[in-house]
Parts: sequence; structure tokens; C-alpha cells
Amino acid sequence: MGWWEAVILGLVQGLTEFLPISSSAHIRVIGALLPHGEDPGAAFTAIIQIGTEAAVVLYFWKDITRIIAAWFRALFGRDGSDWKARMGAHHADARMGWWVILGSFPIVILGVLFKDTIETSLRNLYITVVVLAGFACVLWIADRIGAKRRNLDDITIKDAVLLGFAQAMALIPGVSRSGGTITMGLFLGMTREAAARVSFLLAIPAVLGSGFFELFTEWDTLGAPGSPGFLNTAIATVVAFGVGYAVIVWFLKLVSTHSYTPFVIYRIAASGAILGLLTAGAISAT
Repeated sequence: MGWWEAVILGLVQGLTEFLPISSSAHIRVIGALLPHGEDPGAAFTAIIQIGTEAAVVLYFWKDITRIIAAWFRALFGRDGSDWKARMGAHHADARMGWWVILGSFPIVILGVLFKDTIETSLRNLYITVVVLAGFACVLWIADRIGAKRRNLDDITIKDAVLLGFAQAMALIPGVSRSGGTITMGLFLGMTREAAARVSFLLAIPAVLGSGFFELFTEWDTLGAPGSPGFLNTAIATVVAFGVGYAVIVWFLKLVSTHSYTPFVIYRIAASGAILGLLTAGAISAT
């Protein structure tokens, strides 16, 4: 992989991570179309997501610090000594802290249990084609029938669990981490902006955890012959950070006034394009 290919993959990661169109599917396909002509791999994909997630942390820094502070106050009894108060009964930010923790368990557990499958058979592009189109329809339905009345303060423990499992579906390339949680949020009656915001917050521990886990466990293989390499991985991560931050700002403004229909159309078009490339033999499914 050349440095300029790393720049392209970082650009793709930054552009697609926060949109409900699946960054992992785009990295998988674009990587195969570049001159080096190979799937960059699940480890490379997870590591460069550290860049885009760093953009989330920067953008939501005030919200994150406020949530953490409220969570600790509640946990140590500042809002009341009973267990309900410690679980955030009297403070929405403290509850959000618990919901992010609870909602992170599904993707962590399933990611560890099915690590080998996720990194091999689930990266088959025929699966990606079906998933991209299928979940486009699910997102469209959710956007049409969702009540769009609930905000972040209204999330319950049941919502957190459902959002967590929706996020875990993104372990399959083509689902989209943001797309899964946004779709579930819409089904739960959340506004479009609230669904997008909770998807960003919920992704922080999962994405950073996955990225650093892959960084530490796959450190030796990153520099092996045929791998992306340390420098290229770093380049892609930095580019993903810069582009990702700009996309967050744009995306939150967009969904506050527009529907998710353009992303539904794009997912279906991308599914058809990938199928066309596979049929033409331009890329390999595995």
C-alpha cells in the first residue's frame, strides 16, 4: 500500500464513519479497487476508526465531561444514597453514562466471541451487498414510522439494551454502526438528531476499545509483508480524524431538518454498484 492509498482510505473512513452507509463496507471495497488491490483487513479498519472516534471525543468534549462528572456524582451518592439515585434517577446525564456503559456490552461480547468470523467470512462482499440493501429498507421504514418525539433525556434501560444490540449488528460489514443505532433510535420514537447523537456517544467506548485492542494484538502483523504498514495506518488514521470532524458538524445540521432518505437511496445504489463490480470480476468477494 502506498501512502496516497492510505490517504484515500482515511478520507473514505472519515466521510463514511458517521453516516448510516457503513464505513467498513466502503473500506473493504475501495481497498480492493486501489492499485494494491487487497482488502486492508479488519485490523486496519478498526485501528483507523480511532481517528474518527477521536473526532467524536473532540466535538462532544463538553457533553462527555458533563456526563462523566454527573455519573461519578450519582455513583458516589451525591444525588442520594439509594440505588435508584446512584443509577441516575435524579440526573439525565448520570443516566446517560449508565446507558452508554450498558449499551456497549453487546458489541464487546459479540465482537470477542465471533472475532474470527467477523474478520473472515463476514467480509464476503456478497453478504455486504445484501446487508447494504436490506438495512436501507429498514432505515427507510424506521424514518417513516418513527414518532420522532423523544430526546436523549427520555432513554430508558430497555432502550439502552436495544440500542446496544443494534450497534452490535455493525460487526457485519454493510450494516453501519451509526445506521444500526440510528435506525433503532427512530423505531424507539427518538428525533432524528437525538438518534444521531446517541449513536455518536454509544460508539465511543466500543470503537476506541476495538481500535486499541486491534492495535495492541495485531501490532506485529501491521509491519509484516503485504500488510498496510505502521506509517500508512497512521496516515489513514490522521486523515480520518480531520475529515470525520467536518462530517460530524455537517451531519448533525443535516438531520435536524432533513430525512434519512438520501442515505437509503445511496445504500441501495452502493449495493448495486458492488454487485456490478463482483459480476464483472473487477473485485473478488473474498
